[in-house]
Amino acid sequence: MDEPAVEPVTLSRKKYEKKLKKLQVELVRLQEWIKKEGLRVVVLFEGRDTAGKGGVIKRITERTSPRVIRTVALTTPTDREKTQWYFQRYVSHLPAAGEMVLFDRSWYNRAGVEKVMGFCTDDEYHEFIRTAPVFERMLQTSGIIVIKYWLSVSDEEQERRFKKRIKDPMKQWKLSPMDLEARARWVDYAEAKDEMFAYTDTAETPWNVVEADSKRTARLNLISHLLDQIPYEKVKQQKIKLPPSQKREYVRPPADSQHYVPTRYLVD
Repeated sequence: MDEPAVEPVTLSRKKYEKKLKKLQVELVRLQEWIKKEGLRVVVLFEGRDTAGKGGVIKRITERTSPRVIRTVALTTPTDREKTQWYFQRYVSHLPAAGEMVLFDRSWYNRAGVEKVMGFCTDDEYHEFIRTAPVFERMLQTSGIIVIKYWLSVSDEEQERRFKKRIKDPMKQWKLSPMDLEARARWVDYAEAKDEMFAYTDTAETPWNVVEADSKRTARLNLISHLLDQIPYEKVKQQKIKLPPSQKREYVRPPADSQHYVPTRYLVD
């Protein structure tokens, strides 16, 4: 079911930064609440290549503690992992009490890249589609909060972002042969996503679709929505008082007895 309609507010770049900072303050408060209450939270981020998953995860985590809110981005499964129960390698990364785990891509790889690229059999795919909602229900029954996001980007915008990455030496590493092949199979991936939603967009763990043609818009909307999913209160913090510094005499070793990094730059 769609969220209640709201009248969007158009923000300038400066106001975007101000709003993001306010949301990040709330993320820190949510973090402290998760710690205090011993909550366990799992957030899945899925979507096409270049949809902005990494960017929004970065904005969520850049002001929070990696000991509480941590990111999991798994690589290709090993030969041993390929013989395990499919969900097994994800289970080991699930949160303990007082933690939130952000999956930058998740077990839904099987319904996307593995299905489209032929990395799993039809039987493995259909088994996944059947059991994914059951697995997520098990997580919820055990007390884990499960939140799923799909970042949606248009064909035209993905094309623009791919071309920008090709030209930018600091972003070329983001383009793998798999990404380029995925681009060539746009319709296959669209159909796979639609079928995935048909089976796994459940009342218990719905997919929350985020329009992501504007990355900044997507970040604010997703973070705002995430904060709404977990009722939290501001945790009262103890006042911090610095202890007195030791007064015992100390002589620092001479500079030439240690290896210093050369001072190549001085910043005003």
